[in-house]
Amino acid sequence: MSPAPLNLYDLTREQLRVQLVRWGLNPFHCARLWNYLYIELADSFAAMPELPAKVRAQLKAHARLGILATAQETDSSDGFTRKYLLSLDDAAAIETVLMRYTGRVTACISSQVGCAMGCVFCATGQMGYTRHLAAGEIVAQAVHVARALRVAREPRRLRNVVLMGMGEPLHNYESVMHAVDILRDDAGLALGAERITLSTVGVVPGILRLAREKRPVHLAVSLHAATQAERAALVPAARKWPLDELMAACRTYSETTRRRIFYEWTLIEGRNDSAGHARAVGELLRGLPAQVNLIPLNPTAGYAGAPTRSEAARNFQQILAVEFGVRSTVRQRRGIDIAAGCGQLAVAAG
Repeated sequence: MSPAPLNLYDLTREQLRVQLVRWGLNPFHCARLWNYLYIELADSFAAMPELPAKVRAQLKAHARLGILATAQETDSSDGFTRKYLLSLDDAAAIETVLMRYTGRVTACISSQVGCAMGCVFCATGQMGYTRHLAAGEIVAQAVHVARALRVAREPRRLRNVVLMGMGEPLHNYESVMHAVDILRDDAGLALGAERITLSTVGVVPGILRLAREKRPVHLAVSLHAATQAERAALVPAARKWPLDELMAACRTYSETTRRRIFYEWTLIEGRNDSAGHARAVGELLRGLPAQVNLIPLNPTAGYAGAPTRSEAARNFQQILAVEFGVRSTVRQRRGIDIAAGCGQLAVAAG
């Protein structure tokens, strides 16, 4: 049985050069092929006319463009958000979101089909875990958004990527970091490290590994509660990695990398949005380089909580700022009507 065609989006530029040599091709063609993949965003080998016919024939025989087919795309009434349901080769599917802000476009991309972390208010957690995504499947989502902008003739290019879609990035560490290396390549999509944010529910070994490797990406930690009991009720992974271990890992990360962490706090009315909760998180983060992202709960079918009212959110912010000197922002709610908001991404089984 012949090997499956190689997904070119799985390869770094150096790996691509090596692979061309293995196929008996001149590595000189690597730069042009890479340009077709990530600058011209070619959607077929036929769309690479400047490559010699011999090169294109070898590529067609041994490789493939891992382009993800669009099963569905939906625009939000907010005018800034578009959600893509993308089909994978094994008939699984993932969701990816294009978000427009003043002066920039952000892609929210997935790292797994489903998620094993089981956060009670998250639609992805409610659907359960199916499998990891390969690096090429992660990269292909960013390429998909970049190509969509090109097709729409939008003047802005893709500038930011947040690994906040379906899945837990640090549960799929190797593939995610390989994808980040490809996305950051300055001859390709050229996403600066300061424009890539990885969100974790608190996978302690992954946070410590990020610290050791000094990976230059932004880290966001989903906190949601400031005591172990309250956090474990919302985030089952806290039973494996308790709050004290998580905060110790965060301190190690900040001390080692000299980078601040974004702490995400989903505001649930009557559950974690009181003045007492604000003071508890202020105490928890005292002395750490931190910013808190306050996220009013987005509705999901499997959780009955309600989002915090704006007055409570403002009071929460005020306490953090005045009493603890902790900066915070309230996340803009985008794409809620199409279930494209934080915690809403999910696909139906089968």
